[in-house]
Amino acid sequence: MSDGTNAQDEIAELRARSAPTRRATVPAMEERLYTPHKVLDHGFVRVIDYMGDDAAIVQAARVSYGAGTKHVSNDAGLINYLMRHWHSTPFEMCEIKLHVKLPVFVARQWIRHRTANVNEYSARYSILDREFYIPAPEQLAAQSTVNNQGRGAVLEGEEAARVLEMLKGDATRSYDHYEAMLSQEGQQGLARELARMNLPANIYTQWYWKIDLHNLFHFLRLRADKHAQYEIRVYAETICEIAKDWVPLAYAAFEDYRLNSVQFSGKAVEVLRRMLAGETVTQETSGMSKGEWREFEGVIHNGS
Repeated sequence: MSDGTNAQDEIAELRARSAPTRRATVPAMEERLYTPHKVLDHGFVRVIDYMGDDAAIVQAARVSYGAGTKHVSNDAGLINYLMRHWHSTPFEMCEIKLHVKLPVFVARQWIRHRTANVNEYSARYSILDREFYIPAPEQLAAQSTVNNQGRGAVLEGEEAARVLEMLKGDATRSYDHYEAMLSQEGQQGLARELARMNLPANIYTQWYWKIDLHNLFHFLRLRADKHAQYEIRVYAETICEIAKDWVPLAYAAFEDYRLNSVQFSGKAVEVLRRMLAGETVTQETSGMSKGEWREFEGVIHNGS
């Protein structure tokens, strides 16, 4: 399962192949095909295949809407219009298939996005490698005191050393027991599908993940956001760089209208109108809950 010599040889062989085609290709994506992009300590993302490009989005929109798009003077303008007005089907004309190696606890968070086709490495048939995600010291943080889903201050000194030692020790012992339970050298041992239950959530798994561009953008909007958990965010940021090469016009529109934008409720829009008119508005006079007001202030004052 590890990305060792055999995997590197396979990648080199795949990259050496070429074939004539009439389908749309993107030179930057052709360069990315089969190349692993390192994420975390043992993880990676690599492009296995893709379909479509910016032109496919435009072509699909013009088939759908006919003469209604003739006033759009260029492809970028049309793509911006589609993104701005939350059209989805033209972006579904593009698809990408990725090979991802990731810790199991990240995979469990990732799989909540149920709009992709997934095929995961099976520990029922094969033995998982001795590879675990161990956070870098700067990622060892305490629980946030204001956000139940977030991190607070970074652990330091003896506390950080104690936590790291437990993470490494527990992962190693769990894997030692996993190996000991499996059948070896003629001994009967425990079935792989049962022995795997003892493995820690920071062990690495792999999968093929195929998704259309509309749903990929939804995934990236949530997981590349600065408030997302670090361990899944770094994967999303790597995929953002890939998407930027694949569909540069669509990605620029996504960045402008989704990733770097904010959405206001009807109450928030009314409060903004009152503020622009010179009125002093407080949480008590806004009609918002304390949580809504805190988020609203975070956007207008801090941009977060």
